[in-house]
Amino acid sequence: MSDGMVVKQAGPLALVEDGGRFGVRHLGVTQGGAADWISFRWANWLLGNPLDSAALEIVMGGGLTLEVERATRLALAGADLAATLDDAPLTPGTSFTVRPGQRLVFRQPRAGLRTYLAFPGGLAAPEVLGSRACTVRERLGGLNGDGQPLAVGDRLGWPGAAPAERRLPEGRGPRMPEPGCHLALVPGAQIAHFSGASLFRAFNLPWHVDNRADRMGVRLTGPALRCSLRGMVSEGIPLGAVQVPADGQPIVLLNDRQTIGGYPRLGALTPSACATLAQCLPGSEVHLAPLSPGQAQEAHLRQLRVWHD
Repeated sequence: MSDGMVVKQAGPLALVEDGGRFGVRHLGVTQGGAADWISFRWANWLLGNPLDSAALEIVMGGGLTLEVERATRLALAGADLAATLDDAPLTPGTSFTVRPGQRLVFRQPRAGLRTYLAFPGGLAAPEVLGSRACTVRERLGGLNGDGQPLAVGDRLGWPGAAPAERRLPEGRGPRMPEPGCHLALVPGAQIAHFSGASLFRAFNLPWHVDNRADRMGVRLTGPALRCSLRGMVSEGIPLGAVQVPADGQPIVLLNDRQTIGGYPRLGALTPSACATLAQCLPGSEVHLAPLSPGQAQEAHLRQLRVWHD
C-alpha cells in the first residue's frame, strides 16, 4: 500500500480516530475514539467502509492542508470548516474524487467544531491495544502509534480502492447543533444529594459552553449547583458523566476522560447528546433535559438502526 496524501500544513488539531478503545479501562486507559461518533459513522458510510474504520477528526480547521498524491474518493461529514479542494468549496455530508496534485484545505468553523475525513477502507495506522484511536495525553494510537496529532510531512495511506459514489438518505445524516439545543441526560449517581433548587436550575436554566473544553471534557457555565456530599470514594466514569466540582459548575466528561473520579454527578448525557456537545463552539447555549434510562436506550437503538435500514 503506497502513501496517498501528505500534510503540507498542520492545523490546531487533526487526529486519527476510530470507534474507540475498549476493554482496557482496568489498565487506566481511556476510551478515545471519535467525539462526534454520529458524523464519524456517516463519513465512513459514504464510502461503504465498516462504520468504525479509522478516519481523521479535524478540529477547528485552522489551515490544515493536505496534498493528494494518489487518486481516490474521500468523504466528509460533520462540521462545516470551510473546506476546499483546489479552492472549490466542499459540502459536508458528501463524497468527492481527488487527483494527484490537488490540495485539500480546512479553514475556520462555519457550523460545528469537528469534521471527519474518511478514506477507502479506513486510514492506515497501527493498532495499539486494539484500536487506532489517538489519545494525546496517554500517547497512544494515531498515525504512528505514539498519540501525536498530524504534523507537517506526515504521510497518509489507505488500503481500499475508490468506491462508487454514495449519497446520504433523504432527511438523514449528521446535523450541527442549533443555539439553545437540548442535551438528554439520564439522572443517576448522586443526583439525590443535590438541593431541590439546584435541580430546578440544572434543568430549567440555560448553560453555556466554556472555552475550557477539549476531548477530555467540556465545562458548562451557569448557576452554581450545590451538593450535600463532602467526600466520595472515586468511582468509574462513563461517557457523558456530568461531574459537579466544588465551584458548582458542571463538567461533562467525553471520550478522553479519566477512568475514575471523585466528584458527585448529576448523571450522564446520552451518547447522541455527547456527539452534539462535541460540536458546540465555546459560548454556545445548551439546556439539560432529563431522560429515563429506558427512553435513552430506545433512542440509542433507534440511532444505531439508521445505518442499516
